[in-house]
Amino acid sequence: MSNCRFLYHNGVVLEAPPVTTFLESLTGAYTTTRTISNGTSLLFWERHMKRLSSSIRILLNSKPELLFSSGSSPRFWMNQPVPHSSIYDLVNGSMSEALKSVVVKESDRIYGEELAVTVLVTGNVEKLNRLDDGNKWDEERKVLDFLDVWLHLGAYSPFPLGVRENAASLALVGRGRDVAAAKYSDWVRLRKPLEKFRSPSTTELLLSNDGDHLLEGCITNFFVVCRRVKSSENLYGGSLSEFEVQTAPITDGVLAGVIRDLVIEVCLSKGIPYRERAPSWSERELWEEAFITSSLRILQHVGTIKVPIGSLEALACNKPEEIQWKEKRFKERPGMITELIQVKLVTYITLKIISFSPVLFLSFESNQR
Repeated sequence: MSNCRFLYHNGVVLEAPPVTTFLESLTGAYTTTRTISNGTSLLFWERHMKRLSSSIRILLNSKPELLFSSGSSPRFWMNQPVPHSSIYDLVNGSMSEALKSVVVKESDRIYGEELAVTVLVTGNVEKLNRLDDGNKWDEERKVLDFLDVWLHLGAYSPFPLGVRENAASLALVGRGRDVAAAKYSDWVRLRKPLEKFRSPSTTELLLSNDGDHLLEGCITNFFVVCRRVKSSENLYGGSLSEFEVQTAPITDGVLAGVIRDLVIEVCLSKGIPYRERAPSWSERELWEEAFITSSLRILQHVGTIKVPIGSLEALACNKPEEIQWKEKRFKERPGMITELIQVKLVTYITLKIISFSPVLFLSFESNQR
């Protein structure tokens, strides 16, 4: 992967740290997507802007300290409207200016490489402090007057979908997020203690509040394909109705991921039985397939899932190397239903449902005359 990486804020292109370091350094709501077609379009941009607007509203009304820096809680604008169109215009304005300023040399890019794009919206504490007190709020003042946009662009090399060697390995290591319906940068810092339980082979860390019902990954949504009838035989010779795709509902405390929503739409359109129910580890003998989703990975099939013996209590009482695990193994390649959903998602991406605004007009500087 190349070292192509940029940070844009207030009209200035800055030296960019890795995206994790960037998110740890600032407080706010964010979303991450990526380009397709050699950096010319943003993947599901409209959906990401809607989710970003939703995250901002949730944080303003429940935990404004997660949007502003620690100690700043401007409760005087709770329940103030934050129109999706306003966030859309705010971010797109910054994106358009950023793309005019960024020049990428062809020699710095690797063939097939795309850009990961992270948009972070933070509360501007300096502007907030200019108010004498909370009573100075008036009808002319808008929430958007106190929000800043940061853009982080970095090289990203998509891996091929469905390849056996790309199976994800998951491990249950912690409890669910607070304010899980919003995507906020503090979570990047809060999840760091969980990393000590990540083995070199572990792809993603799972979360659960009771040690049995699996909610989501630290940066992904989690799905299983479950047999609806307990049987000692594999029922893959049967119809789709003999299976059910399960994932935790938003009300259980998970993020409404952009690809998660698309998977649900695929299930409905293809007649695949689907239920919003947190997959239960105690019913794992019925699990035929599992996969995780995110805007960078799209959909990745799961090869193994590990849960600590003694559940979450074992994590608190033992050193990482002393923990014993129970393991569920799946087939090395994507299962029938996982592959069906995967193919449909790829069709969305390559043919029809590319929600973006604007088209990315990145400046590519060639070494050739």
